[in-house]
Amino acid sequence: MPNVLITGANRGIGLEFTRQYAEAGWRVFACSRHVDAKALNQVAGQYPENVSLHTLDVSDRSQIDKLAEQLSGIPIDVLLNNAGIYPGGESFGSIDYEAWMRAFEVNTMAPLKMAEAFIENVAKSSEKKIVNITSKMGSIDDNTSGGYYLYRSSKAALNMVVKSLSLDLASRDIKTIVLHPGWVQTAMGGSHAPTPPERSVAGMRKVIAGLRQKDSGKFYDFNGQEILW
Repeated sequence: MPNVLITGANRGIGLEFTRQYAEAGWRVFACSRHVDAKALNQVAGQYPENVSLHTLDVSDRSQIDKLAEQLSGIPIDVLLNNAGIYPGGESFGSIDYEAWMRAFEVNTMAPLKMAEAFIENVAKSSEKKIVNITSKMGSIDDNTSGGYYLYRSSKAALNMVVKSLSLDLASRDIKTIVLHPGWVQTAMGGSHAPTPPERSVAGMRKVIAGLRQKDSGKFYDFNGQEILW
């Protein structure tokens, strides 16, 4: 049974990843600040042999270290850094600098800390994959509208972190990518988004399953199309 660790598993894309991987027979370490969330507990109850719940605030590095100690020695085939926030205070002239720092803590720094904390778990596994959920809004090439300084910059920084990781971890045959899930019907994406979470996650799981060393360090959307930086 392959293992996947998912952050931000209590709702939206993270919840759907948890459901689909559990349904596919994976062992899922579902991590969230709110493990008492009703929807997450329903999935865990439906797949009690596959899903375990773990309290984790990814912005708290001591919590990450504590969880890594608890899971020491357990192979993690896919480390899925999904947790992220969309900050307010994005308008030029009225930037919320505290919110900007928070965005970097969660969207950029936490995925790198997760990789550092769980690197031996990933190296011990068969698949050896670190997957990071980013956004096309972090693509400099794609930015034709401006604005959204906080979110764009935190995701662009994540993309650079993952590019460096792909080079630093290549000698251990660890593959790492950033994935754009599309504009998804979640609390963050809104009800008018064109892509249901089921379709987005199914597409991303296909990309993850096909990930090879030659793909490491690349930026893909949920359909497997490469995105320019």
